[in-house]
This record gives sequence, structure tokens and C-alpha cells, in this order.
Amino acid sequence: MDLTRIDVSRNARRFYRMEIVPGLFGEWSLIREWGRIGQPGQVRVDWYDTEAAAKDARFDIQMQKAKRGYE
Repeated sequence: MDLTRIDVSRNARRFYRMEIVPGLFGEWSLIREWGRIGQPGQVRVDWYDTEAAAKDARFDIQMQKAKRGYE
């Protein structure tokens, strides 16, 4: 899932990317990358016991980002 926020008045062009990936031993990871569009971003990986837990976490983060103007 890719989100972007562009605010020309503040010269802010940001992206936020999330992906859910299965692990080798039945766990699931939520991989997040964020930064300025056109530049390499920072990456964070969070592990969850179930796919449902990872999807819930992704949804919560998506709602937080929507409040900050990401689409």
C-alpha cells in the first residue's frame, strides 16, 4: 500500500509504503518505508504472530496517516 502527501506551500513531498509479508516460521511482518519522494527512505519491520494482527496494525497506521494528510 502506497500513501503520499504533497504540500506545495511547505515544499513537502512525502511517501509512506506498507507491505505485509509472511515469515519462514509462520509469523508475519509489516514492512514500512517512508521518506521524501524521489529519495531512499527509512525502513522498519515489525513482526506479528498472525496475518490478522499485521493487517490490523496496517489499518491503524493507515488511519493515523490519513489524519496527517496522506492519501
